[in-house]
Amino acid sequence: MKVLAAMSGGVDSAVAAARAVEAGHDVVGVHLALSRMPGTLRTGSRGCCTIEDSRDAWRACDILGIPYYVWDFSERFKEDVVDDFVAEYAAGRTPNPCMRCNERIKFAALLEKALALGFDAVCTGHYAKVLTNADGNPELHRAADWAKDQSYVLGVLTEEQLRHCMFPLAETPSKAEVRAEAERRGLSVANKPDSHDICFIPDGDTRGWLEERIEMSEGDIVDETGAKLGTHPGANAYTVGQRRGLKLGTPASDGKPRFVLEIRPKENKVIVGPEQLLNIDQMRGIKISWAGRPIAEIGNRSTFDCMVQVRAHGDPVAATGWMEDTTDSETGTAREELVVRLTEPMRGVAPGQSMVLYQGTRVLGQATIDSARSLEWNPAAVS
Repeated sequence: MKVLAAMSGGVDSAVAAARAVEAGHDVVGVHLALSRMPGTLRTGSRGCCTIEDSRDAWRACDILGIPYYVWDFSERFKEDVVDDFVAEYAAGRTPNPCMRCNERIKFAALLEKALALGFDAVCTGHYAKVLTNADGNPELHRAADWAKDQSYVLGVLTEEQLRHCMFPLAETPSKAEVRAEAERRGLSVANKPDSHDICFIPDGDTRGWLEERIEMSEGDIVDETGAKLGTHPGANAYTVGQRRGLKLGTPASDGKPRFVLEIRPKENKVIVGPEQLLNIDQMRGIKISWAGRPIAEIGNRSTFDCMVQVRAHGDPVAATGWMEDTTDSETGTAREELVVRLTEPMRGVAPGQSMVLYQGTRVLGQATIDSARSLEWNPAAVS
């Protein structure tokens, strides 16, 4: 096959490309330039898609003896990932930019261009599996190494995209083995640290970065009953579950810390309360996508058992899911919602996060959390 290897500049993508070459594929390496201003992306070991990464990707391709190109996706990245991140925070939601990048850049824009140029598949260093079921359809599954499994952030992939994905690290038992293999192959990235955090926020100060892009004004911080406790510089810089940075002058009666329970950007209000009020037992999701063919229960609107995960390396929780036809409260338009009821409480779930559904190791699909139901607190108590 003619394979386009997405080279991030890290050890995983380098070894993945090496395995694709070794398997006999015609491989071309490409690095994505996601910013025309180097200072707007992280540098060093915590970076992702930086100038240093581009050089590391070039060195890896040189050792592997494959062509290497840099594709400028900076405009698309700004529109689909950075601007989306700002818009979501402005609406009081907590987005996942890595999932958005996978959805709209690495497995949409990149794959579209690859197919247009005659490539059969895109190869990446993600830890996940694509398996073919008895009907010949692709399914997304967890990787062999659950500690490094990245199927959560790939839950946005569609059936057609999965048909053109190649994940050579799927069966690798550990990251240590990947590094050892890179060392044997003479790849200079063998001991390069993993990238972390949000690549387009150079200093890691998300709140400060948002304050430069969202117009914020002082508003009230209230408790779960609506009583005013203090003020904040802008509601959009907070997220559900946050504890630090509240700067409340009035201590709680029990002396325990308070956490953000809800953000109301239209009212410019932040609601806080004790930690136990973060427990939720049901979530509703919108912007739903299915990783492969949807299971039968989706089509016939019946309930189904699943495991649900709301963070990349969070613990999955058993749940019952079903689809509902509803109406958007703001626009009045009809829409579908994915409803998930948990068998045990989950804590600190924020609108805007992604919930990914599993059956066994298979990823069923994902949805953006629109709302979550608290076990012990009714938001209507705060007017």
